[in-house]
Amino acid sequence: MAVEQGTSGAVVRAGSPAAWAAAVRPRTLLVAVSPVLVGAAFGWQRTGSLDPVVSLVILATALLMQVVTNMQNDVGYTVRGGESSGTRTGLPRATALGWLGVGTVRLAIVLVAALAAALGLVLFARCGWPVLAIGVSSLIAALAYMGGPRPIAYSPYGELTVFVFFGLVAVMGTDWVLTGGIGAATVVAAVALGALAAAALAVNNHRDLAHDAQVGRRTFAVTFGSARSRQMFAVLLLGPFALTPVIAWFAASPMLMLPCLMLPVALTLWHDFVRCPPGVAFNKILFRTFKLELAFAMWLAGGAVLGRLWSAT
Repeated sequence: MAVEQGTSGAVVRAGSPAAWAAAVRPRTLLVAVSPVLVGAAFGWQRTGSLDPVVSLVILATALLMQVVTNMQNDVGYTVRGGESSGTRTGLPRATALGWLGVGTVRLAIVLVAALAAALGLVLFARCGWPVLAIGVSSLIAALAYMGGPRPIAYSPYGELTVFVFFGLVAVMGTDWVLTGGIGAATVVAAVALGALAAAALAVNNHRDLAHDAQVGRRTFAVTFGSARSRQMFAVLLLGPFALTPVIAWFAASPMLMLPCLMLPVALTLWHDFVRCPPGVAFNKILFRTFKLELAFAMWLAGGAVLGRLWSAT
């Protein structure tokens, strides 16, 4: 999922680590960590088996795919002239400012994608052709988010894409690769994690509604308006907490109710989102959403582990 960081005002030298950080956006990598954490924990909770090496390979692959998405977003936005309007409230792109060359970042995309593919071969050797299908579709989605003739980022389907790949595919795929199966609790957990990941993109697109409309991006917020955008954020943000009892029921463990401890944080975040003034103030809401997703995932994974340990006593 590609999002913009807030403006720091710092001077960035061309080709410097700070320039690459602007393209890679390390703070957004939390969205790749959360589903792998939950998928691995739920797989272990159900089967009692976990291969730590394979788990790390899955995590590394997910992180690399997020890096590819972010760099492609930086390049694609610049090439399409997204910086032509001065109304954007996120950090300007590294390639748009000349901190990194478009060709240089495109080469980095190829190299990172190749590394992700190499790690994917490890998983392919373990699980066969379905892993290849997951990997290829994930790479296509990463590149298509801001690439190709009709980028996903220029359509109303950005949040849906994030929901599918950072929720359903990532959580269930992790469980399946590690255990050879997918539990019912994992399916519902995948829906919850996908919703929270999509909520972060919803904040990003809600913040940039005016700018995106000017540069021709038909995001959900642009297409359906700010009121519908707020409603979607509410569903994506609070829906996972409504699913928590379902997860606990399928897992037959009350420990899976632990994420509900984060509900007051989510309600405060919703309150602040609704009252947030337009512009850069939404950047704090964005990163609070990332942190909420990670905290939700940690409580969910922790509940799965505790449930397994409790049942073993």
